Amino acid sequence: MGRKPRPIGPFHVVTTRRQGKHREYVAHLLRRSYREGGTVKKETVANLSHLPEEVVELIRGALRGQRFVAAEEAFAVERSLPAGHVEAALLMASRLELARLLDRKPSRERALCLAMIEQRVLGPGSKLAMSRAFAQSTLAGELGAEDADEDELYRAMDWLLAGQGRIERALARRHLAEGTLVLYDVSASYFEGAHARRRSWATRVTGGAARCRSSTGCSARALAARSRSSSSRARSTTTRRCRRSSTSFVGASGLQR
Repeated sequence: MGRKPRPIGPFHVVTTRRQGKHREYVAHLLRRSYREGGTVKKETVANLSHLPEEVVELIRGALRGQRFVAAEEAFAVERSLPAGHVEAALLMASRLELARLLDRKPSRERALCLAMIEQRVLGPGSKLAMSRAFAQSTLAGELGAEDADEDELYRAMDWLLAGQGRIERALARRHLAEGTLVLYDVSASYFEGAHARRRSWATRVTGGAARCRSSTGCSARALAARSRSSSSRARSTTTRRCRRSSTSFVGASGLQR
């Protein structure tokens, strides 16, 4: 005797939920409905519970008549910007309360200064290079600096300079205390130009044309660090520059010693 053929009927996915003592039990079953005589019967064809939820939903939708296409066929990637390193840098800036340190009130200048600091960490460069680099990651979009050019960045630095003393005192209160051992180092750079506001012309020790010399000092205690920039004459000794700069640092930080 041949095997009785199975009746043909529509398929559908049935989801059942049962609350246990410690967890909820969910079962996804592929079932088929059919008529036998005058009675509607149901048959479980497969247990889909082992499949991921998104796959079960795809099967459910397909049985309802929905049509799906691969993502690469439906969408075209027009632009993909690097974001991971930006998120890491912004997270660290948030933990350090860097934006609040620059200024308590949100402003365009504060956003641009924060963007320049972050970009300096991600990829150092000139202000012109920074304005172009903003379009190569999600940094500008996160901080609202997409349309900033180098001129606006320099104006933001002028705004930052006006608050230098306040920022330095805030850093000192956060990281330093009276009698703390502070390490201080000085390095010097030469700059071309005749219109710099902070310049001191002198002849190189080795001879040659006059250059504008800028001394940058960096102080550190444990994980705390700050920098200070000033101009000085090339013939000044490193010891004198370091003593003068460190004295200025102590005074600006509001410390006695």
